Amino acid sequence: MRFCPEAPTRRLWVLAQDPSITDSRGIPLFTQVKVPNERLVSGPKGARIHVVDYDATLDKLIAPHPAPDVDIAEAVINGARAPTKAAIRNLLGNPAFHAQNCYALISNTILEFERALGRTIQWGFESGGHQLKVSPHAFNDMNAFYSRDDELLAFGYFVKPNSEGEFVFTCLSHDIIVHETVHAVLDGLRTEYIRPSSIDQAAFHEGFADIIALLSGFRSSELVEFALTSGEPDALIAKRRLKPEALRKSFLAGLAEEFGANMGEANLAALRGDALRRSVEMEPDTSLYHDEALRISAHDFGEVLVAPLINAFLAIWWRRIEPLDPLGGGMIDLERAVEEGTTAAQHLLRMCIRALDYLPPANLSYGDFLSALITSDMETAPDDTRYGYRTAIRESFASYGIAPGSPADDAAWLLPQDEADQLTYGFHGHAEMTWDREAVFRFLWENADILELHPDAFTKIVSVRPVVREGPDGFRVRETVVEYLQILHTFASGLGSLDIERPEGMRTSEFIRLYGGGTLIFNDYGKLKYHIATGVASTKQTRRLKSLWDMGAFENETSGESNFASLHRSRAMGSSSRRKREQW
Repeated sequence: MRFCPEAPTRRLWVLAQDPSITDSRGIPLFTQVKVPNERLVSGPKGARIHVVDYDATLDKLIAPHPAPDVDIAEAVINGARAPTKAAIRNLLGNPAFHAQNCYALISNTILEFERALGRTIQWGFESGGHQLKVSPHAFNDMNAFYSRDDELLAFGYFVKPNSEGEFVFTCLSHDIIVHETVHAVLDGLRTEYIRPSSIDQAAFHEGFADIIALLSGFRSSELVEFALTSGEPDALIAKRRLKPEALRKSFLAGLAEEFGANMGEANLAALRGDALRRSVEMEPDTSLYHDEALRISAHDFGEVLVAPLINAFLAIWWRRIEPLDPLGGGMIDLERAVEEGTTAAQHLLRMCIRALDYLPPANLSYGDFLSALITSDMETAPDDTRYGYRTAIRESFASYGIAPGSPADDAAWLLPQDEADQLTYGFHGHAEMTWDREAVFRFLWENADILELHPDAFTKIVSVRPVVREGPDGFRVRETVVEYLQILHTFASGLGSLDIERPEGMRTSEFIRLYGGGTLIFNDYGKLKYHIATGVASTKQTRRLKSLWDMGAFENETSGESNFASLHRSRAMGSSSRRKREQW
């Protein structure tokens, strides 16, 4: 009998950011990330990822790396005392390293999600396939996207403006790779979020992917140290350089530096500095969440989610740094400053990922994400008094006009006691309720009135997921996360009877599909802890229908699965804020 290797993970070299982030010698920064210590075949191709390097522009299949178990960068980076520029240039031009860079960062991102969620993740493919295809050189275009239909992450490349044929490869950008991977992972975890809905739901895909990409950058302590010291490290660092207002200018708070700096004359670099997006510099304003100009574009409105979260992170980092200078000398230990930043980023990263399990499965709002963040952290880190993560997040979101979805004073979700006391259990044992969809549907059926399920809607259990989460102090939480969906068909003429407002100009004969549903969280003893729902007749439906109507979705209804490409292309061309139609 054989078992998996003693070491479940191994390390592979990747670019810490992208080729534009270099040291004083002009050498890009590299770092190592953990990946599963799995069997690999040419590609690389593993259990979850299959790199297929096909270039659609040239109609060319690039030969896969013949020995994927070998770290192609190891000999260049560690094989010599000081890698030469020529050796690094050859490495960065090698398609096999491009494939390794993609495989490693995608694998590491999946690993982070699974560790935070306490379970394995599944893709959202209709085929039920297990392997995400990855094309490092998919086409000649300023774009990269995820396609559910093709089960694919596609990374483009383009010639750098004003250069002699020098290419920019999106497959060498840490931020772009992680961002697109998050789209694929989120689609597998919450399949309905890709469906056209309110701008909050569309923008959440983009904002959440940016948040994970930015926080993931802190996995490399070498990169954080380089950013803090401009490549000239010392044992001490001036405390003023770690203030939130100073860190906002760092490349650590910007997204996709090389891509943003080379988008051409019609790019966003003049507005966002050297990065594609620098959401953290969006000044707090309680009217931003309701800004109609921002709400037109998923990417633009997504920044309203990124800004409060990353600014909260910088505030927490500063809070962790302040005790390192008890005498007020103005200088602190550099290694400790880096450690405090990476620790805070890791805590927030897992907090954000776990929040996905505490969100409604359809029609979510930014306020729902705020309440999910608070709830997910309360479950695994009950004591928040030392650094005040939850307080910092609530205050930062409030400064951008985002109110929690929960009415509770602490912004966390709650289950009213009278509702909990009336629930009927017992048709199935606790064990069945942790895996059996039919058993959970029976629970919904028996408690439909108490849980306020619409009696005429089609109802289905989407998933039943037992999880074991571990908090930063080793505290373990066992739960069962259930996702159910409701679909109600009606005509616009029947919206009034559901207390849903018909958008101005919509015909009464317009056929409408209303989507709703809920997330049920059961504790280790099988009792319901939370019911997080947006019903098919909830007040959110009015806003959802108005948003879809204003964007023309009823004229050209789309399921949204294959439109990430057009959404990202419109952003790259600087036209996203002028597009009225729902792009996904």
